[in-house]
Amino acid sequence: MKVAILADTNSGIHTPDETAGLFVLPMPVIVGENTYYEGENLSEEDLCRYIERGDRVTTSQPPIGLLIDKLDSLLGAGYDEVVYIPMSSSLSSSCNTAKMVAREYDGKVHVVDNRRISVTQKDSVMDALYLAKKKVSGKKIVRRLEEEGLNCTIYLSVSSLEQLKNGGRITSSAAAIATVLNIKPVLTFRGEKIDSYGKVRGSMYRAQLKMIDALHKDVDRRFSDIAPERIRIGVAGFGIEEEERDRWLELAANAFPEAQVRYDPLPASIGAHTGTGAYGIGVSVDMKK
Repeated sequence: MKVAILADTNSGIHTPDETAGLFVLPMPVIVGENTYYEGENLSEEDLCRYIERGDRVTTSQPPIGLLIDKLDSLLGAGYDEVVYIPMSSSLSSSCNTAKMVAREYDGKVHVVDNRRISVTQKDSVMDALYLAKKKVSGKKIVRRLEEEGLNCTIYLSVSSLEQLKNGGRITSSAAAIATVLNIKPVLTFRGEKIDSYGKVRGSMYRAQLKMIDALHKDVDRRFSDIAPERIRIGVAGFGIEEEERDRWLELAANAFPEAQVRYDPLPASIGAHTGTGAYGIGVSVDMKK
C-alpha cells in the first residue's frame, strides 16, 4: 500500500516533500475581514505586523472543500491511502470535521487524533513518514500515533498578555495586573487543554529557565526508561529575532545535551493568540530509534 501523509500547518511544516510522501494543508487566519493561508500568502512576519498594528486576528479550521480537494488529488495521484494528522481535537473542531469527511472515502482516509500541536505534532508527522516508508498500513499508523499521542508535553510563555486579552482568553484586569507586576505566565499542554503551570516575575529568560526545569522534571519522571538519544526537544518561538532564536536553541541544547534538539516557529494558530515574543518548548519520543 502506498500511503500519503497529510499534515496541517499547525505542525510548523509549511513546505511539502512530495518525494517523501508528505503533503501540507494550509490553515486559515482571518485578519479583519480578509482570510489568509499560513505558508501560502501569510508569513510569520506578516502576522506579526498585523498583530502589532492592532488588527483583529482570529483563526479557523480549513474549509471542508479545501480538505476534500486535497484528499481527492492525493488519491487520484496514485496513493492508496491518506493519513491526515491535524491539530489536537481538544483545541479545534478541525479534527472532528476531518473524521466526518473521511467516512466518505471507504476506508482510504485515516484521521489521527493524537492530541498534539506545534513541535510535538511535527514529531508525529515524522513518525508517520517513517512508518509509511516501512510499508505500514494507514490504519496501523493511526493506531501507533494515537497510542503514543500523550507521550509528550509542551510548555509556553508569552512576553505580553495583550493578545490573550484581545482574544478573550484572560480579563483586562488580569492583563493589567500582570503587566504592572512584570509577570510572565508559563502554560502547559499535555493533550487535553492548555493549563497554567506557573509564573515568574521579571525577564523572559527566567520564564525560559522555568520551562526547561519543568521539562527536565517531565523527562526524569515520565521518560526515565527511554534512551536519551530518543528524546526529541523542540524549541519554538513567535515574533522573535534570529539572535533570540539562537539563544533559546542553545539554552535547550545545553540543558539536554544527549537529546535531539531543534528550533521551529510557532504556528499561526498559536501566535495569533499569544502575540509576538512567545516562546515554547516540547518533548516527545522518537519512534525510529
